[in-house]
Formats: sequence, C-alpha cells, structure tokens
Amino acid sequence: MDLLILLPFITIIAFATYVQTVTGFALGMIVMGAVTTFDLVPIAFTSVVISIVTFINGAVALKGNYKAVDLKRVVITCSAMFPAILGGLLVLDYMSSDLNSLLQVLLGLTIIVAGLMIMLKPEPMTKPSGTLMFAGSGAVAGFMAGLFSMAGPPLVYLFYRQPFELKTIRLCLLSIFLLSAVGRTTLVGAQGGLTIDMLTFSVICLPIVTLFTWLGKNYPPNVSPTTLRRLAFFLLIIIGASLVVKNI
Repeated sequence: MDLLILLPFITIIAFATYVQTVTGFALGMIVMGAVTTFDLVPIAFTSVVISIVTFINGAVALKGNYKAVDLKRVVITCSAMFPAILGGLLVLDYMSSDLNSLLQVLLGLTIIVAGLMIMLKPEPMTKPSGTLMFAGSGAVAGFMAGLFSMAGPPLVYLFYRQPFELKTIRLCLLSIFLLSAVGRTTLVGAQGGLTIDMLTFSVICLPIVTLFTWLGKNYPPNVSPTTLRRLAFFLLIIIGASLVVKNI
C-alpha cells in the first residue's frame, strides 16, 4: 500500500469527518472531490470507502441521541432512496469504464451546485413538507449516493427548511446517510465490486473517523452556523471548479 496515497487520503477523511459531524453534511462531497482532484484513487474506489466511513461516522454521532431523530421522515426518505441507489450504481459502472473524464466533469459540476445550495437561505416552513417531497428528495439523493456516494445536497436543502430543531435536522441527515451507506455497500458487494484494497483502506480509516467524529461531537468550532456554511461553500466551489477545469 502506497503511503503517498494513504496519508493524504486519511487526512482528507479526518477533515471531512469533523466537518460532517458538526454540520450534518459534506463528508462525501469533500472526500470525493478532493481525492478525485488529486488523482489518489478512482471514483468507484473512493465511493466505497466513503460509504463505510459514513456508516461509522453516523453510528458514533447518533449514539445516545436517537430520541431526537424524526423517525417518520427518515423512513419516508429512505424508502425512495434505496431503489435509486441501484440506478446510480449502474450509471457509475458504465461511465467509469468508457467516460471517466466526463464522469469527473459531472462530479465537479455536482459539487459546485451542492456548494451553491449550501449557501441558499430559504425561509423556514411553518409546517413540515409532505410525504411526496421527502420521497422525491430521497430518490434524487439515492441516485447521487449510488453515483458518487454524495446523497447530501437535496436532503440538506429540504431538511434545513423544516420547522425542526437544529439538532433534529442534523441527526436526521446523519441517520439517512448511515442507512444509505449500508444500502450502497450491500449493493456493491452483491455486484462483486468490493475489493481487498477497498476494505483495507476503510479499516485503516475507521480509527481516524471514530476520533474525529468524537472531536466534532464534543469540541465543535466556536463559530456560527453561517460561518461554517460559508467555509464549506468556498471549499466545495474550489474543489468542483478544479475538477471541471482539469477535465475540459
């Protein structure tokens, strides 16, 4: 295993884990974008590691906080998400073999749009969205999870509009990401897409994920949510633009 690949990979994982723990989103976007920008490993490889890491991050962050999760909305969202994950995986398999440059451009554009969505400040709704809205967002998020292990953007936008406590929003997102990670990893395994290297990378990352999830949970940065969103926005725009420029 090449340390010149493993060490920067672990560093990116650590940073993204901390960010996701304190905000409820961004792990997949940061890891996928940064790893692909630096050509550390292929997109399909990174997406598997992200799924396994997301599971650990969610499990640690949710420990002791289950009562704050809006179980009904999580179930509705995930019921539409799981079938869509398979569709995203099929597109990823096709594009990885024949259209890799186009796949990276698509990834870059997706990250840029995600960054813009993070900066949007829609008015909070006076009552929760209906079942169809949660299911529709879940389907879009599922396709993105299958393609890039990045289910965040549509779900972050939807949940942050709901009249819920901030803690409930963050934990709902972490719950959904955890479940999508389980579903995606299971489907990839059923397709025979898991390799020893993928599992080895994931196992090596697990202590780092556990540590930085704990740090984010117990020692969040002393900055406002608005500042965190702006920092995430600028980082994602830089990563996304780099991918697009590199492959045009």
